[in-house]
Amino acid sequence: MTRHLFAFLLAALSFGVGAEGTEPPAQPYEMMSPAQPTQSGDKIEVVELFWYGCPHCYHFEPALQAWLKKKPDDVMFRRVPALFNETWVVHARAYYAAEALGVVDKLHQPLFDAIHQEGKRIMDEETIIKFAVSQGIPEKDFRDAYDSFAVDKKVRQAMMATRDYGITGVPAVIVNGKYRTSPSLAGGPDDVLKVIDTLVAKERAK
Repeated sequence: MTRHLFAFLLAALSFGVGAEGTEPPAQPYEMMSPAQPTQSGDKIEVVELFWYGCPHCYHFEPALQAWLKKKPDDVMFRRVPALFNETWVVHARAYYAAEALGVVDKLHQPLFDAIHQEGKRIMDEETIIKFAVSQGIPEKDFRDAYDSFAVDKKVRQAMMATRDYGITGVPAVIVNGKYRTSPSLAGGPDDVLKVIDTLVAKERAK
């Protein structure tokens, strides 16, 4: 996809986007219409949409990591880097490059920490490649993955998922393609996980 076309499609998604707040509404989740396909087969799918530059995503991560350690076996979890702005593409490509190399653990939390604890500005290709190298990821491997067709395809899919899931901010969580929740809907990070468990149980009972 050309840079100009990619920028055009991203512009169509960029209305009204921001980090999710924490003011609880009456309903802790929203029904999605239409429901979206899942990639989990017979398992119940939980998808987190996030951005490394988002402070709410950073503060949600510890609670999410704790939940993942006790995630039920019939639940499949995956992350999708949200794409509302062309500047977010660098982070999305970095995540998928790390995923392709099997080194998400080396990049994911350290990148969050570098941005939000250390105040580093990591927003362009060369800076993020240097950061990956600083985490012990071989430069050539990371660069090749970052520029690969496979990662380009994943980024396009993430852009479409951002649109199709109907989110307006991050972090956001989609349960089994049917339910959309977030800290602002649920009332906070820990409350999101309670909502996820409730929705997973609801799907399991069907």
